[in-house]
Amino acid sequence: MSSNMKGAGFMVLAGICFALANAVTWTVTYKMGFKPQSDAFWQYAIATVFSLPFIWRHGLSAMKTRHPVLHLARIGLSVLGVQAFTQAFASGMAPWHVIALVMTSPFFVMFGAAVLLGERVGLNRWIAAIVGFAGAMILLRPWESGFTLATLLPLAAAVTWGGASLITKRLTRDEPQTGVTLWLLVLLTPVNLVFSLQAGFEVPTGNILWLLLLGGAIMYFAQSFLTLAYASADAAYVQPFDDLKLFSNILVSWLVLSFAPDMTYWPGILMVFAGSAYLLWSERGRSFGAALA
Repeated sequence: MSSNMKGAGFMVLAGICFALANAVTWTVTYKMGFKPQSDAFWQYAIATVFSLPFIWRHGLSAMKTRHPVLHLARIGLSVLGVQAFTQAFASGMAPWHVIALVMTSPFFVMFGAAVLLGERVGLNRWIAAIVGFAGAMILLRPWESGFTLATLLPLAAAVTWGGASLITKRLTRDEPQTGVTLWLLVLLTPVNLVFSLQAGFEVPTGNILWLLLLGGAIMYFAQSFLTLAYASADAAYVQPFDDLKLFSNILVSWLVLSFAPDMTYWPGILMVFAGSAYLLWSERGRSFGAALA
């Protein structure tokens, strides 16, 4: 099997694992009533435990930086994205619905790169953005009476994670990737703890504890497969396969949680997928494509 095929396969496996982790989050927060802020804390605390060998190997000295404010801003945006993402599940939105709206993040990165970093926005980017945002509107349906502010939470996650991606792009211009990663690993959990304490800290017990441990283990495998994907093939090749996570979430929602999208949502789903996939495909080999990796 070629390295490109291996990379694509690992990326698909990562998407399946992420979908299973999302199903766990939906179950713990919405079905079992565990506070989303506490879920976010424990989820990333468990992930940090799995990351301890990496932190130990490189040491905190690798966090030396000339841009502490940018690092803190990136962490702040990342945490806000995590909180919005988790609370979207707690509101009862289906995992596939949340992921479809979060997939608009590359379009926000595109606009931010143009406005803040001075990058040129070509016709291909405008086409992708228009198609993707039109699909998002079909999924949001603001014209319906059942529309609530909770449905905007995935978009909030998309915007904040898009901002974090832009800062990451800026930081990696003159700082090593190891240091950029360490800042996030070391500080993400403590900042999530602040949100959890503010909302009323909860300690998981019984089935919730086992589900969180299961979710942490699944997330570990998801990150491992993601790393193997990028190690096996160029980011420009494997990144479009990341969009398949939308269909992984639809499949898991159907098989594990027993519900799937209504037929009226499929045009929006396919438009968001098409816009994101076209943007990544048309930017392959360019610097912006690498930034989205």
